[in-house]
Amino acid sequence: MVDVLKGIAASDGIAIAKTYMLIEPDLTFTKKSVEDSESEIQRITDALAKAKEELSLIRENAAKSLGEEEAQVFDAHLMVLSDPDLIGTVESNIKDNKVNAESALQEATDTFISIFEGMEDNPYMQERAADIKDVRKRVLAHLLGVKLPSPSTIDEEVIVIAHDLTPSDTAQLNRKYVKAFVTDIGGRTSHSAIMARSLEIPAIVGSKDITSRVVDGDEIIVDGLEGQVFIKPDADTIHTYSVKAEEFENQKAEWEKLKEEDTVTADGKHIELAANIGTPKDLDGVHNNGAEAVGLYRTEFLYMDSSDFPTEDDQYTAYKTVLESMGEKPVVVRTMDIGGDKELPYLDLPHEMNPFLGYRAIRISLNESDMFRTQLRALLRASVHGNLRIMFPMIATIGEFREAKAILLEEKENLIKDGVEVSDSIQVGIMIEIPAAAVIADKFAKEVDFFSIGTNDLIQYTMAADRMNERVSYLYQPYNPSILRLIKNVIDSAHKEGKWAGMCGEMAGDQTAVPLLLGLGLDEFSMSASSVLKTRSLMKTLDSTKMAELADRAINECDTAEEVVGLVEEYLK
Repeated sequence: MVDVLKGIAASDGIAIAKTYMLIEPDLTFTKKSVEDSESEIQRITDALAKAKEELSLIRENAAKSLGEEEAQVFDAHLMVLSDPDLIGTVESNIKDNKVNAESALQEATDTFISIFEGMEDNPYMQERAADIKDVRKRVLAHLLGVKLPSPSTIDEEVIVIAHDLTPSDTAQLNRKYVKAFVTDIGGRTSHSAIMARSLEIPAIVGSKDITSRVVDGDEIIVDGLEGQVFIKPDADTIHTYSVKAEEFENQKAEWEKLKEEDTVTADGKHIELAANIGTPKDLDGVHNNGAEAVGLYRTEFLYMDSSDFPTEDDQYTAYKTVLESMGEKPVVVRTMDIGGDKELPYLDLPHEMNPFLGYRAIRISLNESDMFRTQLRALLRASVHGNLRIMFPMIATIGEFREAKAILLEEKENLIKDGVEVSDSIQVGIMIEIPAAAVIADKFAKEVDFFSIGTNDLIQYTMAADRMNERVSYLYQPYNPSILRLIKNVIDSAHKEGKWAGMCGEMAGDQTAVPLLLGLGLDEFSMSASSVLKTRSLMKTLDSTKMAELADRAINECDTAEEVVGLVEEYLK
């Protein structure tokens, strides 16, 4: 009997490969007295050499997949491994104190870390503390004979298994080799799931215990269509899913034929289908899937992939690349959305009981004025290279929007005074993800150029249910009539003022939600690039008049999300 594990289908597709365990090993050790100091010194020498060899390979792979600039962070790690003061201190500890190599390394690095962390007037040197911590972990792993996972060094086809994947973990995954991933925790809107859809690889999240059910090298099947994992499948199961995988690829080939077509409903209404991106590297997916715009450029990855605040020129280059690539097609750029579950090692954020309800996104930007102004200047300079739209995230009040826009206009004037060309046709809008903003959308609509509804957060805030918490995952209900009413209010408010309303949350590409959103009058649907062609195919079968009737009935006649789903299924028969 094949062992089958059920999880949440987070990204479509089917993969069959061996597992790669992306799990932090146990690096605890016991301090021991030793008589043979020379043997311990040889152990640390060997461990340092292995760590250097490993880091050199990681650096080489990072340069190829992420770029030379991103790879330079590993140069600092290699320097630490060769630092004579650090190595000398470790060896002296072993000789003078007669302790094992693990203990000598820990004590020596603790001293250096404490020194660097205390240099509050020198941010560069403070960052070296983090480098030493990373290097120590790698050397300790070699001393203890345990494997330290390193996704950037994967060089064969694998399925990554993890408790969870951070955005930086996911950024290191090479699509050429990583065929899928499965995690213990998470939901369809977790960042790992969103990145999987950007990478266009199958993914299952929220499996609860995949990390305890498999070991490195186990063969498994990941069915990202149904949310199932088959552990050590037999030949018949492998054959069945090989056929299913081929059928899915054939379906994708049919959708591929729609790549150059406009998105038009059965009754001739044009709808804009856009793609969400995290970095300029995601543009291939945008073009390959025939997206008509970039509906969300998540600029926080510029910050998360850097060891310090990205400079104005670095940001300008990234924004210019995206705008030029899209030509006249719109590009909606969201200003930095750090906070919640996205942290920066170089930005000292407070520890909060409820970070999703705390200091994040626009709240940080308005408080960290220099950082915000740097980003806005880079965007304004890049605006002449395409069709730029700027969007502020996590806006709760009219006052926040006015303050953010005032800073934008001030920086625009400063650039113009300095002789820098800036576009005069930049639309400025907000994400609607806080219920308070959705309720007074009519007020906002008089001041903004557009709305983009961020349903991932809007749903969790409306239902008071953390979207990352499996215990309350049943409350993540995109089809709940309360959510549909908020969305309707936002869309109607925009249209009343002659503005457009889009959606950049994962709901925009949800095949059950699409008919409802079309009926509610949504103008722009922005989703993972891999969902664009599938959604275009669905749109061709939908009559907007009938969908308006569907949406009206869903809001006024249904009491539960389940009833709404049943109604959609009835209309799509």
